[in-house]
Amino acid sequence: MRTSYFYSLVFALLSSASIAAMAAPQTGSKAIEPSVVTQTSAKAETGKVDLNVADVPTLQRELAGIGESKAKAIVAYRESNGPFTSVDELLEVKGIGKAILERNRDKLEVN
Repeated sequence: MRTSYFYSLVFALLSSASIAAMAAPQTGSKAIEPSVVTQTSAKAETGKVDLNVADVPTLQRELAGIGESKAKAIVAYRESNGPFTSVDELLEVKGIGKAILERNRDKLEVN
């Protein structure tokens, strides 16, 4: 009787240790790539591109008439002058005119 009680205790102890080890969080999880995070946050739930967080690839992909050089100019303007206060401030960026702004106005937002 004593040996079966002892074996039951050992079994319970080992089972609980095994369950605790499987439930513990992993320490070596992979980090999220910055480009994925930026793309997710740049295009908000509203489906609009936020000028203050969008990166070059997002601007190129989501906006009509915006290529790599204009997207880089938008990011450079934001980095040197601070965040955009309105969508109309995009006209201050070299290479962005009224036609491009009007074509993309519905896709843009500033947060």
